[in-house]
Amino acid sequence: MKTLRIMPGADPFLLKGGSNGILLIHGFTGTPAEMRLLGESLHQRGFTVLAIRLPGHGTCVEDMESTTWRHWYGAAVDGFTLLGGLCPRVNVVGLSMGGLLSLKLAAEYSVDRVAALSTPIFLTAKRLPLLPLYRAFHRFIPKKRRDYDIDPQYYVGYDCTPLDCLSSLLELIRSVQSDLPLVQSPTLLIHSRHEHTVRPESASYILDHLGTSDKELFWLKKSGHVITIDIERQIVFDKVAEFLDHPLTKE
Repeated sequence: MKTLRIMPGADPFLLKGGSNGILLIHGFTGTPAEMRLLGESLHQRGFTVLAIRLPGHGTCVEDMESTTWRHWYGAAVDGFTLLGGLCPRVNVVGLSMGGLLSLKLAAEYSVDRVAALSTPIFLTAKRLPLLPLYRAFHRFIPKKRRDYDIDPQYYVGYDCTPLDCLSSLLELIRSVQSDLPLVQSPTLLIHSRHEHTVRPESASYILDHLGTSDKELFWLKKSGHVITIDIERQIVFDKVAEFLDHPLTKE
């Protein structure tokens, strides 16, 4: 039985601003809390911001176990459609798995601009080849949660990972790899050179395979994986806002 109770701080949020809309998509096992500071920063600059909560996230980890990447992507499509009813321009910004969903949206819909942060193609986990064996004996594996110099309300998520969902994440990665040449929206990639969850060459791979020629990869030097709440977060906020705050393209 699924729970209806949302973890404190894990609620989706809408910050109404101008006609330039931004859809924020959080990461795997995360919640909108990790996008809150970015959303508030963008809202202060005049954007309308919608941060969605992906299915199975932000309640209890057992809820996530029965979801797949198609559920997560369906929620991203719904959020994109909803924001499109409020704003004539819709940009998408995603963190980690949210970056994958953002790129898939840009491949299939008319996204104005897309920013993909810490987006995985190659993961650092050395035991991934053993995932089928692990799934035969375990439902969940514990996560190492880093301590950030930030209020805990901005870092709300699960302490373990459903292995079935990890397999689905790998399927999503393969799907997005095939979609990258279809992405024609201007694209910003931001990645840290020293993170320990997603191998940095993921960003270079995405950059090389995007269909658009309007693309940029910006490297961070001190951050870990969750760059929206890490030590260089203000650099991330400023870079994303600068990228998204552009004049309408003439028809």
